[in-house]
Amino acid sequence: MNYSRMKSIIEGLLFAAGEEGLTAKQLADVLETDVYAVQSAVADLKRELEEGGRGVRIAEVAGGYQMTTCADHAEYIRRLARSPQRAPLSQAALETLAIIAYRQPITRVEIEQIRGVSSERAIQTLLSRQLIEEVGRADAVGRPILYGTTKRFLEYFGLRDLSELPPPEEDLPDGEKPLFDVEQMTIDEWKPHEDSGNGEH
Repeated sequence: MNYSRMKSIIEGLLFAAGEEGLTAKQLADVLETDVYAVQSAVADLKRELEEGGRGVRIAEVAGGYQMTTCADHAEYIRRLARSPQRAPLSQAALETLAIIAYRQPITRVEIEQIRGVSSERAIQTLLSRQLIEEVGRADAVGRPILYGTTKRFLEYFGLRDLSELPPPEEDLPDGEKPLFDVEQMTIDEWKPHEDSGNGEH
């Protein structure tokens, strides 16, 4: 594998890993090379991103590497985080939310094993909408983040608590729509359930 290709693959792996990041050892194992080669490639890639004025950076966090956005672009990222509040949830976000709701607490890797595709963007969307939150760390290698639903999730779907979740779609009676069938209700259009106005969830 040539050096340029190694850097390209590392960039893709760090993007896919998201907030959990990857250590040099993990990258070396995937690339079937040594840690020193990875460290050298990451250092060069980090410099290229900074000198090229790119919108992403590589940060060294907790003994590993993580892809982050450029600090100078923070205001634009905040605008983006606010603007989707008016947009309906995508099918990918709804699928991810359903998995978290029924299987919480759950890690991103477990979600992706169920969906069969990367769910990093969907998770970030749900976090920005405050429909899910980090609820702890799994007792596994790397201590991955566990996700669960929030009070806002209950309000969004008009539920008093999680016990009011309907059965999963495969267990529903014929003709009954699942909770996560694309209602396409925007955050701005959301109205609390009549009986949930007491604020207790």
